[in-house]
Amino acid sequence: MRALILSDIHGSAIAARAALAHYEKFQCNRIILLGDTLYHGPRNPLPAGHGPMGVVEALMPYCDNITAVRGNCDADVDLMMLPFEIKDEYEIIEDNGYTLFLSHGHLFTPECFPADAMGYHIDAYLYGHTHIWTLEKNFKDVLLVNPGSTSLPKGGNPPTFGFYADGRFSIHELESGKELAAKEL
Repeated sequence: MRALILSDIHGSAIAARAALAHYEKFQCNRIILLGDTLYHGPRNPLPAGHGPMGVVEALMPYCDNITAVRGNCDADVDLMMLPFEIKDEYEIIEDNGYTLFLSHGHLFTPECFPADAMGYHIDAYLYGHTHIWTLEKNFKDVLLVNPGSTSLPKGGNPPTFGFYADGRFSIHELESGKELAAKEL
């Protein structure tokens, strides 16, 4: 699997299109959406290029290749607009012997997620929510992967996205695609 990892688009059609331009560039065959896709949320400013229907239109050609989880700003009415399934709390992906746990991050934090209790050995936990990219191991030796936000980054970071291929994760600047960090599982 070669996956483009996006989180916290928050309805920015400009950011969605910019991120999706990397799908072909990185020869991806999957998109992982980690929530907060269409709505900007009551505490966030409107992102540049706000246009939720533009985000839907941009994602439409990829809908058969999307794995998505629901974020805290994803309302039922938003989910009705998207042409692909969104898992409510989490999703687990197996790839070449690696197990990836996907969640937005508002219910399951990097310090506490239920994979062990469910009988899974998790190699990487992919989440969003904070709008700050992260690529580090936690106290359980699980790789924490937060691609940051494509439209409303925090912590002085630029807009970013993640990429996964063959047990390697990387974080990239949205505009240039420049790699900011990388880790192997």
